Formats: sequence, C-alpha cells, structure tokens
Amino acid sequence: MKNWLFLVAIALTVMTAQLRCSGQSEPQAATGPAVNQTPPASSSGNNPEFHSRDSRYHIEPGDTFDINFELSPEFNQQAVAVQPDGFVTVHGISDIKVQGKTVPELTEALRTAYSKILNNPQISVVLKDFQKPYFIADGQVARPGKYDLRSDTTLTEAIAMAGGFLDSAKHSQVVLYRKVDATWTSAELIDVKKMENERNYREDPFLHPGDMLFVPKNRLSKVKPFLPTGSVGAFAPVF
Repeated sequence: MKNWLFLVAIALTVMTAQLRCSGQSEPQAATGPAVNQTPPASSSGNNPEFHSRDSRYHIEPGDTFDINFELSPEFNQQAVAVQPDGFVTVHGISDIKVQGKTVPELTEALRTAYSKILNNPQISVVLKDFQKPYFIADGQVARPGKYDLRSDTTLTEAIAMAGGFLDSAKHSQVVLYRKVDATWTSAELIDVKKMENERNYREDPFLHPGDMLFVPKNRLSKVKPFLPTGSVGAFAPVF
C-alpha cells in the first residue's frame, strides 16, 4: 500500500512539473520575433543586396546626353558621348568620369566642376541615347537570351519570360550573377524549387539591369547520355 501511494505521489509531481513547463512556454513564444520580421542587415559593406533594387539608370560607356545651362546658354552642349573609359569631354573644364552615376549624380558632378568657372551654375542633363536595361537568361531554360528589363521583374518572372525550366533544369540551384563593379561580379544561389513547393515568394529577388541568371543541369540529365538504351542494352551515348 505504501509503495502504491509513493508511486502516485511521484506521478503527481511529474504532472505538476510538466504543467508548469507548458505554461511557461506560451509567453516565451508570444514574445519571440514575428514571422515576417526583416532580418538585420549585414554589418559588412562588401556584400551586395540581392533583395533590394535601385530603379535609377546608371550612365554607361556609349551613352550620350545633352547639357543645358539656364543662365549661361553659351555653355550648352549636345550629344556629349561617354567614352569607353567612362569619361566625358566637355567645354571649359577638364574631363570628368561619369560612368556609374545616375542622372542626378551626373548633374551634381557637372555643377561642382563648372562652379570653378561659373557662379552658381544652373544645369540640367537630358539623356539622349542610352543602353536599355536588360537581363540575360542562360542554361536550362526554353529560350536563353537577352531580354529587356522594362519594369520591376523578379527572378521567377524572368524565368517565365525565358520560356520556363526545361526538364533537365536543376531549379533548386539557380545562380543569379550581379556585377558589383568593374572588377567584381557576385553570385547567389536561389532555391526556386523550394519557393514553388512552399508557394512562398518573399525571397524572390528583383533583378537589376545587367543581371544574368543561370539554370544548371540536374544530375539525371548529366548521366542520361551514358544510360543503357532500351533496344541495345548497353551503355551508349544518346544524341
């Protein structure tokens, strides 16, 4: 009888401890981070931000633009061409580098340069001929090639524009290449398969002008040429 009462006491003690633990876990879950909380930005300034985008056009070699001076029209210049090294030659001042600048940044650079010979110059810049934004789709898509980037376009939308995945595509490891500067191109692996399976496209990055997406082959397509054919029964390449 004593043994039985002892076992009952132990069981009640265990149940009480479990109830206390379960009661404490609920407030902890309520005070945790929200599901949609944006992760903290990286402390390193060297990592490119794949999920942000800048819609302003950046000047490239071969572009041309007009420079208009509101108070000094004698300095107006038409069809100023950006040279292959990114510099432009303009009247009255030394050559300045404009490659990579947006139009507001270019306007400010010209205003600063002309302030050496003009008093508070009022300058406006108008792009005349410029490279239209584009992206490149390559690898295991139906229609590889260069496509115009006419509006905000995500990676999965770009793949659809290129005809979608081929059966040989490994869409769990799509590579997004992005040119960071003249000497560095970064890359990020995108698991499109996971996004499609979970129907969650919050991690679907927006493309930047000049981006290239590459869809590699899956493992089966790599070994398929060496699989035995149905009629021969031996290993032979399939063409």
